[in-house]
Amino acid sequence: MEISLACYQSISLDKIQNSFRFPSSIHEVFRAKPLFSDYCFRFNRRKCGNPCDKIKCFSLEQGLQPRRPKPKPSRNTDSDLKETEETHVKRPSVGICSQIEKLAFCNRYREALELFEILELEGGFDVGLSTYDALVSACIGLGSVRAVKRVFSYMISNGFEPDQYMSNRVLLMHVKCGMMIDARSLFDEMPERNLVSWNTIIAGLVDVGDYFEAFRLFLLMWEEFSDCGSRTIATMIRASAGLELISVGRQLHSAAVKFGVGEDIFVSCALIDMYSKCGSIEDAQWAFDEMPEKTTVGWNSIIAGYALHGYSEEALSMFYEMRDSGVKMDHFTFSMIIRISSRLASVEYAKQVHAGLIRHGFGLDIVANTALVDFYSKWGRVEDAKHVFDRMPCKNTISWNALIAGYGNHGWGAEAVELFEQMLREKMRPNHVTFLAVLSACSHSRLFERGWEIFQSMSRDHKIKPRAMHYACMIELLGQEGLLDEAFALIRGAPFKPTANMWAALLTASRVNVNLELGKYAAEKLYGMEPEKLSNYVVLLNIYHQSGKLKEAAGVLQTLRRKGLRMLPVCSWIEVNKQSHVFLSGDKSHVQTNEIYEKVDSLVHEISKHGYVPKEKTLLPDVDEQEQRILLYHSEKLAVAFGLINTMKGSPLQIVQNHRICNDCHNAIKLIALVTRREIVVRDASRFHHFKDGSCSCGDYW
Repeated sequence: MEISLACYQSISLDKIQNSFRFPSSIHEVFRAKPLFSDYCFRFNRRKCGNPCDKIKCFSLEQGLQPRRPKPKPSRNTDSDLKETEETHVKRPSVGICSQIEKLAFCNRYREALELFEILELEGGFDVGLSTYDALVSACIGLGSVRAVKRVFSYMISNGFEPDQYMSNRVLLMHVKCGMMIDARSLFDEMPERNLVSWNTIIAGLVDVGDYFEAFRLFLLMWEEFSDCGSRTIATMIRASAGLELISVGRQLHSAAVKFGVGEDIFVSCALIDMYSKCGSIEDAQWAFDEMPEKTTVGWNSIIAGYALHGYSEEALSMFYEMRDSGVKMDHFTFSMIIRISSRLASVEYAKQVHAGLIRHGFGLDIVANTALVDFYSKWGRVEDAKHVFDRMPCKNTISWNALIAGYGNHGWGAEAVELFEQMLREKMRPNHVTFLAVLSACSHSRLFERGWEIFQSMSRDHKIKPRAMHYACMIELLGQEGLLDEAFALIRGAPFKPTANMWAALLTASRVNVNLELGKYAAEKLYGMEPEKLSNYVVLLNIYHQSGKLKEAAGVLQTLRRKGLRMLPVCSWIEVNKQSHVFLSGDKSHVQTNEIYEKVDSLVHEISKHGYVPKEKTLLPDVDEQEQRILLYHSEKLAVAFGLINTMKGSPLQIVQNHRICNDCHNAIKLIALVTRREIVVRDASRFHHFKDGSCSCGDYW
């Protein structure tokens, strides 16, 4: 076979211990005794020979074709025959091995493994340790399970006997490629294990979330070696974070300080992450402040910690400190800040981050740009989201999902379906999130037939079993068409127990179609599953009101009072000139209150000429009775009035609300958009509403 060389250039510590019946209590190791007091900690750690000393590089330039043995004279002796046989079993492979090593060294892993096929197909080549080492690097670089199996199988069939270094490398290869069952078998069968072996398998267990087993092996390793390094401690701190055991994390922190690695970069970053995930942001900040050199990972960890606990403004402040400190920011930094900007509902912050992303050379980064697509989609800037998406040179499934979901949330169902079909044409493999996004888009845009086609194609064409959320989308679609019997039949025919989301979709459909009996049945199911969820009671309350069942409505209100559930006041806010302005219903605390209320009265008078009549009492958006008395001055109307006063004529307005918009405000804002010739976007707790020319993108179904 000839190939040209040109193309290849909340758990207690006792429970951890008892679950494994480990002879020594974790309490004894970490708490009851002075830390590691029964062991002699060797600061002069065992020195392993330099693995490079054992590698002989076969880097002679002799071409690809292995040299065949010259034909022997016809009078062969037994020894000649034996020698010839051995020559065929172990043929020199200097040229091939040299090229494999070079390709792996240049990170051209796929080409290295393609060249390895020659060794596999012809067999019998004499492959050295350095070539196997290069092949291991290629497998790790690609993360290919198939490549691992090929290389490892060849090692065994060729009779390769690895030394300690190569045994650890083979173990690492299996761990990095996620083959933990095989890795554990290899580890257990290793004739000799050093600290590298233990650290490799323990880190692998932590990476896959098997924290209990990681702790068990850590204690076994300690009994054998009485020794560990900063990487090991950092790994175990990550394990304690995974278990959310702050007490174990503190003990490991003490161990790190005692062994002189408390200021190690890996340990410090692990501590920040652990304290953050265990709920102690103060300790996380302390660990960050104690870092002698604050690295990019350290800054990212503390920013992520603040964001995790909802301290978005503090996280943003830390980002500005990081920027001013001169530390290099990476794409993870920008991705986090984009998400924080999303939480703060600040388009201006996101624009600044977008500009910084480009300035720092991450303008084409797939992670950061996907976060941008998601942000712009969630905050009404669909055109900006599409612009970022179109400029991405490389897109993954998450990127496609973000834009499809963005189209769907804004009522652009046809565009979402078209993008989904484009994704399939480009051979991208959709996942369950993709189908949830496109089905939700069909639901929001009332694309009934297309939605059913996509739903049926999930299992038929893509071998993806529909989940509860997919069923909920279809129930909503059926409800929009008034097909409540079919929606109920879909719930009954689901291959799993119906979830709260499915019953909630049926309840909403029953409210819109004023089907009292079915709505009551769905509500009863929801009460058993989510007895403390306020919105379930509110929707049923509206059904009773719409049906004139005032006695039953009073019973629901009595249940709410008995359970201590209160309907929270609605809050709406709008950003004008880079500043957020927040309004409550009937709010009179704003400095422009008089002007705002006059504007609302003027708007109501104007839209009354177009048929606007204030709706009667409704409790749809989780509002209390006090708010019904100030119907004309709901928070949405105040925010819209403020925006009209303080923005240029003709510019769009964007309002954010923490509840679903009520019927009255929905009808009013449709007409306000008509008479002012403005586009008004309201993001409520359910979806986006694009009001333009007297209509809404939701089709009056939400």
